[in-house]
Amino acid sequence: MSWLFLALAIGAEVTATLSLKASEGFSKLGPSIVVVVGYVTAFVLLGLTIRELPVGLAYALWAGLGTVGATVGGLVFFGERLPGLVIAGIAVVVIGVVMITLGRAAQ
Repeated sequence: MSWLFLALAIGAEVTATLSLKASEGFSKLGPSIVVVVGYVTAFVLLGLTIRELPVGLAYALWAGLGTVGATVGGLVFFGERLPGLVIAGIAVVVIGVVMITLGRAAQ
């Protein structure tokens, strides 16, 4: 169940982050509400996750995959550019998340 909570926490965090951009500095009510609800949901779910998973693993996955999700979401929903250096950075984040996950599994 903790893995499901973590996946949902990542989804809530990405949704909240993308809504933060859409809120245009909290000047639009709908996206602003999604920001607050999304971040509260993300932290509650992350809190439930770390009851069973190691905090370092859960946080690494949440932060890393959230960063990747927000970056891809910016590309898809806002037409943001992904220069080669950004793509390389995303690859490093993904590789780091995989290494942390595999390292924890090997313990």
